[in-house]
Amino acid sequence: MRDRNDTSRSPKTPQAGEPNARDRILAAAEELFAGSGFDATPTSRIAERAGVPKGLVHYYFKRKPDLLVALVERLPTEWVDAARVVVPGDVAASLHRLVDVLDRALDSSAMLSHLLWREADTHPAVLDLLRARFDLLVEQIRAVIAAALPGGCADADVDSAAHLLASAVSYRHSVARHAEDGQQTMHRELRFLADALAAGAR
Repeated sequence: MRDRNDTSRSPKTPQAGEPNARDRILAAAEELFAGSGFDATPTSRIAERAGVPKGLVHYYFKRKPDLLVALVERLPTEWVDAARVVVPGDVAASLHRLVDVLDRALDSSAMLSHLLWREADTHPAVLDLLRARFDLLVEQIRAVIAAALPGGCADADVDSAAHLLASAVSYRHSVARHAEDGQQTMHRELRFLADALAAGAR
């Protein structure tokens, strides 16, 4: 008979200031999915890593894919107020400042972003949420370009530039976040887009 004071096999009880059970489950799922993949990670391992009974995982997340959907919510917001980054008349500088803000916000979520995009192909709900985030990114890039070019340029050009830059940013944060030339490549892409937009405005 185990000593009732022996808590070595009991679920972890959070202390004041510690994450609650749901947050611990998501943190454990993120770590295990990133290391072993979604399919190879049973919920029992997630419960063990989180220090909770297995039943509590199913209490918060009825189906295992629900964990992936909830993990999307752990990504930092990608919305940046255009007023914080716009340099009037200078599209390149404005976009550089926008990307720098996004990089700082997403620095801590590179692993999570990568695993979510990796699993999106087989989990439509995750893909829908990531597409919604992408659309929001396109919208704010479009707003920054419009504010930086008060004279305006063709809507089709702005839309194309916004989609191209959003694709580049998403790719960096989901796949090539730690590429050695990532910053240099992004700077070249920003300059190219800015020059093209400026030429269109003229």
